[in-house]
Amino acid sequence: MVGNLQRLCTFSLGEMLLGISVEQVQEVVLAQQTTRVPLAKQTVAGLINLRGQIVTAIDLRECLQLPPRSISDRPINVIVYTQHEPVSFIVDRVGDVLDIEPSTFAPPPETLDGPASQFITGAYKLDGQLLLLLDIMKIVEQVTRDHSPDH
Repeated sequence: MVGNLQRLCTFSLGEMLLGISVEQVQEVVLAQQTTRVPLAKQTVAGLINLRGQIVTAIDLRECLQLPPRSISDRPINVIVYTQHEPVSFIVDRVGDVLDIEPSTFAPPPETLDGPASQFITGAYKLDGQLLLLLDIMKIVEQVTRDHSPDH
């Protein structure tokens, strides 16, 4: 936070503008070679090698059940901190870091359905667009739970 402003890193999936707290972001890197994980669900795009550290890459398009990105579009990895290890979220484009007035925060739109409704904690109204606040820990927990040995 800057003063009482909420500082968010923004990124896009298609026309959807999403944001997470900048404190959660370790770094942003261009598309990386991804090694598929056998038997993993589609939400896990695979593993990437980030300067010698193996990082799980989660495809946010798959998590939110959005259509696949065009093959010509090079995805971007947003590396985030989690409780145990960094995780990469694969997004279409990275936007700006925005300082947003918390008073503009509203509950998620009622029109939000499907998986997006469980991962979006609210929205900020910007000029002509909604910035949806993403709960990355819910996504990581679900992907981890879905891929635990008990399943």
